[in-house]
Amino acid sequence: MVITLDIYKDIRRMRLGGMSQRQIAAQLHISRNTVKKYWDGNNVPWERKDYSREATVITDDVISFVKRCLDEDAHCRSKKQHHTAKRIYDRLVEEYGFTGGETTVRRLVHQLREKTREAFVPLAFPAGDAMQIDWGEATVYLKGIRTTVNLFCARMCYSDAPIVLAYRRQNEESFLDALVCVFQYFGGVPKRVIFDNGKVAVKDGFGAHAKKQAGYTSLSAHYGFEAVFCNPASGNEKGLVEGLVGYIRRNVCVPVPRVDSMEELNVALEAKCSNYLSHHVRGKDASVGELLEQDRDMLYPLPGYPFDPCKRTSGRVDRYSTVRFDTNSYSVPVCYCGREVAIKASPERVSIYLDGACIAQHSRCLEKNRSMYALEHYLPLLEKKGRSIFYARPVQDSLPGYFLKWLQAQDLTPKELVQILRRCQEEPCESIMSESPVHTAPAQIEDTVLVQAVDLQVYDAFLLGKVGAAI
Repeated sequence: MVITLDIYKDIRRMRLGGMSQRQIAAQLHISRNTVKKYWDGNNVPWERKDYSREATVITDDVISFVKRCLDEDAHCRSKKQHHTAKRIYDRLVEEYGFTGGETTVRRLVHQLREKTREAFVPLAFPAGDAMQIDWGEATVYLKGIRTTVNLFCARMCYSDAPIVLAYRRQNEESFLDALVCVFQYFGGVPKRVIFDNGKVAVKDGFGAHAKKQAGYTSLSAHYGFEAVFCNPASGNEKGLVEGLVGYIRRNVCVPVPRVDSMEELNVALEAKCSNYLSHHVRGKDASVGELLEQDRDMLYPLPGYPFDPCKRTSGRVDRYSTVRFDTNSYSVPVCYCGREVAIKASPERVSIYLDGACIAQHSRCLEKNRSMYALEHYLPLLEKKGRSIFYARPVQDSLPGYFLKWLQAQDLTPKELVQILRRCQEEPCESIMSESPVHTAPAQIEDTVLVQAVDLQVYDAFLLGKVGAAI
């Protein structure tokens, strides 16, 4: 019988009033054992004992097997391939002839997982001491094309101030460029930068034994910070920035942004991070922006010489007036064919130099085995080889098909065609088509011309007569 609080109250009140257990049971219509249980107030009706009966099928061997399964999951660190309680139960039935129920195994797995759950120590960082960085991904529409971009996220550990930058590729140039931009945004350099073991920063090893890539080594030496690497599968060691990735996805990338350039996307990201400076983090007595000022007072000053994060290499211009970089070919003016040049690549641009002077620039191609042609590089050559104009790859890749068809319909010399191609570098094709007169090729006569037959015997007789007279 369930004893309510009112019945318990009546039992205690009647007992204190001098009534016996028998009298109380008769008056309240409950058993004497129930009255005896609550007679002295040693038991209360609102507390229930936990169910603690041990299942007899859970032997030491079963417990050991379940622990081995959980230890194996912890060692493999595979989120998508690990033992579920159902899988453990199935293995027990198949390998050990287990006769218990699945619910019993589920309860055991739950208890063992609760015992092995990792505990974390709350941390507090001094102002200007550390910054956490990480990479994430988001989806945007870049010039109308659905594109996955890489988000470089950084967050100061003392103030929680964030900054996020978007890049098309997660490579060493982007990584170094992002750090340079982050230091400029915060106005200084923290003493430590905490990162995971990504290949853009780590050449070999992990955690305390990680060996930095050459570019990251140079950057850390130039700015004077200590590079700290997390242990494998320990996202908690940079939990501040881990949360920033999700925050940006939810608050900037929903709905999916539509931008015309990476610069436009980065402006939106910086604006959101700037708005966050007015936020008050729970447990801190000032806003993020106010704490950031304290951070900035303790940061290392920026060096006078800004670090150049670009990737450098060299190459020779081939007979097609292109130079090879990162599996792709980039054009230069045809006058430099055969010359040895220097190549400098940033996350978004590829620049080509000769004797310290920039002779060509291209948007960096992230695909493989592609050729990037600039039409102006080939115009002097096309003027000499006019018959190749409509078959030239730089022309086909640079101009729309409808404009090429329009040009082919004109009666233009190669020199005139090249002049129009030069105008295309500064004017839209539609403007040229509307302003330029249309010179069509001479019309061909399709009607048949009738030629009447002529009797030439008279002419022959005339010639013979003159010849005979001369003789």
